[in-house]
Amino acid sequence: MSQLCAQAESMTSSSLAKTNPARVVHQWEAVCLIVGLVIGAGIFKTPSLVAQFTQDPGWLITAWVVGAVVSFTGALCYAELSSAYPHIGGEYHFLTLAYGRRLSFLYAWTKATVINPGSIALLAFVFSDAISRLLPLGLRSEGMGALVVVLVLTASNLLGLRVATGIQKPLVLVILVGLLIISIAGFASNGHLASISTEAFQSSPRPASLGTALVFVLLTFGGWNEAATISSEVRGGPRAVTNVLVLSLVLITAIYLVFNLSLLSALGISGLAQSSAAAVDVLGQTLGRWAELAVILLIGAAALTSINATMVMGARANHALGQGWQALGFLGGWQRVRSTPTRSFLVQSLFSSALIAIAAVQPDGFTAIVEYTAPLFWAFLTLIALSLIILRRRSGAPSVNTFQTPLFPLCPLLFAVACVYLAFSSFQHAAANEPAFLSLFVLLSGVVALVGLCLRQRKLHLLS
Repeated sequence: MSQLCAQAESMTSSSLAKTNPARVVHQWEAVCLIVGLVIGAGIFKTPSLVAQFTQDPGWLITAWVVGAVVSFTGALCYAELSSAYPHIGGEYHFLTLAYGRRLSFLYAWTKATVINPGSIALLAFVFSDAISRLLPLGLRSEGMGALVVVLVLTASNLLGLRVATGIQKPLVLVILVGLLIISIAGFASNGHLASISTEAFQSSPRPASLGTALVFVLLTFGGWNEAATISSEVRGGPRAVTNVLVLSLVLITAIYLVFNLSLLSALGISGLAQSSAAAVDVLGQTLGRWAELAVILLIGAAALTSINATMVMGARANHALGQGWQALGFLGGWQRVRSTPTRSFLVQSLFSSALIAIAAVQPDGFTAIVEYTAPLFWAFLTLIALSLIILRRRSGAPSVNTFQTPLFPLCPLLFAVACVYLAFSSFQHAAANEPAFLSLFVLLSGVVALVGLCLRQRKLHLLS
């Protein structure tokens, strides 16, 4: 297999030099895409989970601060990679440069077939579930609702990047305003504000519990890494993505810390840990029975922004995969006027719709397929962090026009350690359940696909 793939690699190595799309995305539009992708429905559930595991307001805030620091550390690594090697493939491109096309293909395969379509499908069900609370639907209708959301947003993205960002901006504004209103309501209640400082660090959670809390926090911060996918489309030169990453994470961190402090102020650590709908409980003190409706609409908006941004990023990664492999060339088509990888969007929609159909028939199996790819995702992110060190050793320090990661190589090493921890924790979670090796099955399917592609590449070369 190694020799076969090496031959295929030499046939299409020039694909990495293909022209990238035009820089048509304003930096603030890119920030809206990243913020909308990261701040999903999880922020409405995670604070209660973190409170359950920490049982202390000081440790709860510490977990969120540590999550922000880890995310910033990773963002600094991505900032250098994205400014030095801007490409529509983003992470796929970095892995290709550092480790070769075979390894990067396995990552792209996992993202294209399960991770991105699975995230889209899950979020579509979150939106459909939110709507069903307002308009009672049956389980089958919820599945249809999820499918409609995917098809409508896919159609919107096919109209062009302008339409996609046009949808994203007002929805992100709604989310930010909604979270601000909830935070103001929490601080206005003033029920436990004074006790936050006095109760902080009065007890210490078990290391395992604190580690689990940190996993949930980092998952809630997840998604900023997708900024690399639009690194070649953001206006402002090589350093533009650095601005996008920093501004996005500063905004997200501020929102998360203020939101958690407001929940603590209104409910206290015990009340937050026991609450199944903390935002509703806080807003209910002001809006009464209308609080649940407001939060449901906010969750729906958060799900839509995450779906839309995931579609934008995922289709571009698939497009890069089509550029890199001649046999997958149908994914490489690009509509320049609309700045849209049309075929990649259609394929992504097909995979997402298929997973929605699986979920409608076998919800547990669908959840398992998506959840148990998490160890693979974090393992590949470890390799991406280390790729910065590898590429630095090959090419030397970046030019003055590109961003240079501070405290090198400490930043990539710290981020790699965090990713290893998350990969291990994710695998432990998978191993505790019956289908523990589904993630390995997904990887194995990628190996089979890789062998098939290598054979196809060789055949095409011989025919030409």
